[in-house]
Amino acid sequence: MASRHTRIVDRVLTRLKLKQLRLLVAVGKHNNIQNAARELNVSQPAATKMIKDLELDFEVQLFQRTNRGVIPTPFGQALIRHGKLIFAQVSNAAQELDDLNDGSTGRVVVGTLLAASPHLLPMAVARLMADRPKVAIKIVEGTNEVLMPALRSGEIDFVVGRLPTHRHRNEIAQETLLHERILAVTGQSHPLAGVLSLDFAALKPFGWILPPPETSLRRQLDQFFIAQGQYLPLVAVESISYLTNRALLQTQNLIGLMPAHVAAQDIKSGLLKKIDWNVPFGDGPVGVSYRDGGDFSPAGAAFLQALRETAAGI
Repeated sequence: MASRHTRIVDRVLTRLKLKQLRLLVAVGKHNNIQNAARELNVSQPAATKMIKDLELDFEVQLFQRTNRGVIPTPFGQALIRHGKLIFAQVSNAAQELDDLNDGSTGRVVVGTLLAASPHLLPMAVARLMADRPKVAIKIVEGTNEVLMPALRSGEIDFVVGRLPTHRHRNEIAQETLLHERILAVTGQSHPLAGVLSLDFAALKPFGWILPPPETSLRRQLDQFFIAQGQYLPLVAVESISYLTNRALLQTQNLIGLMPAHVAAQDIKSGLLKKIDWNVPFGDGPVGVSYRDGGDFSPAGAAFLQALRETAAGI
């Protein structure tokens, strides 16, 4: 007798239509069958039947009716995620065929965190472009909270930057490329610039530029502040914008935390100053994340190789 998994797969392969998956994703987006039906230009009764057919085929309840609308169950959330991945793969296939048709050599979408932005990623992109001059590359900047879901759903091919230590690891493969240390930096005119052998007490009177709360570096910083007598900065600016942070450090008496190679060029040119305080946390791996078991396009495989070769030379 066939297993439940085999029975469902056989039935779904025979009956499933992409329009059903499109509707499923739309209902998840709107939390409303009527609005989802309008988006797909079908009647509400037809949309309701399509959802019921999906539930019968997969033998699970996909949505619950609540006072907040139609909410996906855990089964619905899982199928929506896989539906998005299927559509992303269809889009990638169409893009790759289009690239081949017009003589291009593929397309890669890369998410980047701050730790990868100034050196590792640009150098890897330059290496890739030297090998594949017509490759199309899209760079998306953000935090792991934004980039990792996009990676899972297929909207992004790779995420390059500081590797998450305990979150965002389901269905994701991580590859360490190099190890990074964290520096405390200021502008050249900051009162602490040039002062030797600082302890944390000397830093307390000043404001800080903080990483966002969802980052591992921020969690480590918060734990450190708590251990220093529940310390709270007099001024706290939350920002992942390097250009904004650099401008603030140059004009305000603030302290910022940055990966060493992110700040290296500005320290060398005199725009920023590394203060003489050893940051007792934050050192960690920088690398690349991609979907576990992902089948890379030729351009994606070439980018990954360029990234590995670049990291080996840093």
